[in-house]
Amino acid sequence: MQIQVNTDDHIQGGESLSRWVQEEAGNRLARFREHVTRVEVFLSDVDAGKSGAADKRCVIETRVAGRQPLAVNAEADKVADAFLSAVDKLARALDTDLGRLKDRHGRETIRTAEG
Repeated sequence: MQIQVNTDDHIQGGESLSRWVQEEAGNRLARFREHVTRVEVFLSDVDAGKSGAADKRCVIETRVAGRQPLAVNAEADKVADAFLSAVDKLARALDTDLGRLKDRHGRETIRTAEG
């Protein structure tokens, strides 16, 4: 699973922030490792440096093998909070999307990528 982190000019943290995001995303999405090929994290400051409530945004786009890409977003006062909220949303979305590949008895369904 490849994890790429992108920030705008108003987000502070540099390489240490990027490493932390990659480690956290890898840990929190580890159970999807065999399905997810790529994760792109976009961190931005909505107010462009001005202070305000919920002005940090995190958008995460995920490429799942044989499936349509999934994207989630979250906003918070701090970059870390926005990221953690978005990665939790992504885990729930992946659970839902990948859960559709199996029926309630664990068998393949007609919703598989084959065909």
